[in-house]
Amino acid sequence: MNGHLFSKYIPKPAEEKGFEQLLNLFLQLLQYTNGDVAEALDWLNQLDNQHKLSSDAYGMGNFIQDLKDKGYINENPADAQFVPTAKTNQTIRKNSLDEVFGKLKKGSKGNHSIQKSGLGDEQNSDIRAYTFGDSLDQIDLHTSILNAQINHGLGEFKLTEDDLAVRERDYKTQTSTVLMIDISHSMILYGEDRITPAKKVAMALAELIKTRYPKDTLDIIVFGNDAWPIEVKDLPYLQVGPYHTNTYAGLELALDILRKKRNPNKQIFMITDGKPTCLKEGNGYYQNSFGLDRKVINKTLNMAAQARRVNIPITTFMIATDPYLQQFVQEFTETNKGKAYYSNLNGLGDFVFEDFEKNRKKKLR
Repeated sequence: MNGHLFSKYIPKPAEEKGFEQLLNLFLQLLQYTNGDVAEALDWLNQLDNQHKLSSDAYGMGNFIQDLKDKGYINENPADAQFVPTAKTNQTIRKNSLDEVFGKLKKGSKGNHSIQKSGLGDEQNSDIRAYTFGDSLDQIDLHTSILNAQINHGLGEFKLTEDDLAVRERDYKTQTSTVLMIDISHSMILYGEDRITPAKKVAMALAELIKTRYPKDTLDIIVFGNDAWPIEVKDLPYLQVGPYHTNTYAGLELALDILRKKRNPNKQIFMITDGKPTCLKEGNGYYQNSFGLDRKVINKTLNMAAQARRVNIPITTFMIATDPYLQQFVQEFTETNKGKAYYSNLNGLGDFVFEDFEKNRKKKLR
């Protein structure tokens, strides 16, 4: 019988309540200070003076001591400076997952089921006769022995190929994803912070894959004048640089990474707010921030076509709705046969999550 169980409400102690509230704010500030614990604590103290966040029962000194005792910060022996721990980074990712994607329902780990039988790692209830080419680990011994007894009697045990039975397995999609994040200077221009939502979405996607789809892989790369891979632990403290936008380099690196993956399904997600403006040439750069430079655009489109030839779709999340950008994005998407979304900052997470889940339910190739 379904129902509700009621119990007496017992409020949390002031210390526990105070720590949780200050921790959430501290983790947010830590992302804006790019992992500088001292600066984040300084900002937190200023906010405490202005808004009375702490109390006589639980002060800022108590909070800092709890951060150390609970394993959120460590003291660097080299310079005696506080640094965030792996626990802090994981908590930030988990908070981003809850914030961006909401409270996800609990499910089995690593399963992207589709309505299709085939080579996979989870048996279902369907049994069929053995055919040449079936692997030995698919044979259902109980059913095969039962068939042998029925077909040949109990007097002398005899097992033939006609007695063998195979238990079907559910096909499971496993996907390798590369997430590209634009860190060109425009991601913080015009009084709009675009990099923070992009980082939060990346952290949420990383935590989603780690907790629900651990058989999938996620690689994260950033691109400005050049492109390079980063670790998940570096995401909360990612900074925008004085860079142009070398989309070509980002795509080239993404394809190099995916070529080495054994998963049959591969895809690229690209979060950007502008047009390609840069190419690497020798020891220097070819740059043009004015208009759509055909030299830059053509090389970028060639990379999109190359991804299409190896069955790797590219989904572009454009954090801008400028009409002059749509022409490039449409041409890029058509060349790759991928998808494109024009998203504001608030809707970015919804688009990424829905598209990722949708691709998990089908075979990309």
